[in-house]
Amino acid sequence: MLRRGLALGGALILLILIVLGIKGCLDARANRELSDYSRNVTQIVEETEQTTTDFFKKLEDPGNSSVTDFVAGVDADRSAIDSYRARVESLGAPGDMKRAQSNLELVYELRAGAMDQIAEKMPTALGDAGAEKAMGAIAKQMQKLLASDVVYEQVVRPEIDGVLANNGITDSDVPKSTVLPDEKWLEESTVSDALGAISGNSGATTQGVHGLGLVGVSVNGSELVEGGATTVAGEEGVEVEVTVQNQGESTENGVTVSVTVEGNTLQGEIDELGAGEEGTATIPLTPAPKGEVTLEVEAEPVAGETITENNEAVYTLLVE
Repeated sequence: MLRRGLALGGALILLILIVLGIKGCLDARANRELSDYSRNVTQIVEETEQTTTDFFKKLEDPGNSSVTDFVAGVDADRSAIDSYRARVESLGAPGDMKRAQSNLELVYELRAGAMDQIAEKMPTALGDAGAEKAMGAIAKQMQKLLASDVVYEQVVRPEIDGVLANNGITDSDVPKSTVLPDEKWLEESTVSDALGAISGNSGATTQGVHGLGLVGVSVNGSELVEGGATTVAGEEGVEVEVTVQNQGESTENGVTVSVTVEGNTLQGEIDELGAGEEGTATIPLTPAPKGEVTLEVEAEPVAGETITENNEAVYTLLVE
């Protein structure tokens, strides 16, 4: 009986040691996964900060950069931030990191979304037509960058460091991350001054022949003709389609088209028109007019345009 008791006790001790060993291995593996996660986040955050630091340095002091070179640089920064977002989304969420990972993805959605819009608006902001509106849009995207900094610092970093601490990991805290270096970039005037310096360096934005021309205006699919009245049905609304041709030698960005009816002026925009190309802006008339009205249509002149007689037309419209 004694030998059996000793054997049973030994077996029990051995089982306990095996269980403890397995648990130790699992705990060690879990800690390694958490440490790896923290290390990956740290690497992405540091690379992100380097990219945005370079971006704002270019914005602060463009030096002798041409418009083309500056736009290409911004596109490269945008691509880098997009890649960081993809890397964040590919991270696993070991242990209790699920909530932190979800919030980290939100941070990079904000950052990548802002840089995508900044890069998209930059050619227009550095061009002739529509520059002011594009600069305002860029300044608004700076608010997203600020929001991403707040979410990271107030939510993500404490969550990640808290999970690490709860698992006894004390040497893997993630770093701070600030991509918006100064809140002055929230001001449209700051963005305008910075981009104005780049535009001034280009020295070629208004060279060559510039000009636009109206080549067609229709309402609800019916072509309008100057000197005569066109009748359209207005039960389901009234939309004016204005087709403009770039009759110059340079690409024009942010071409503004306006329609004035009964003293109310409405605008539309054609994002980009290459030399010789045509583009159409669709402008809903709100409120929809009734009866006989006069439409004054204009493609607003671009910088450097000297002949504007073919930019305007007046039509008579009868809305039933």
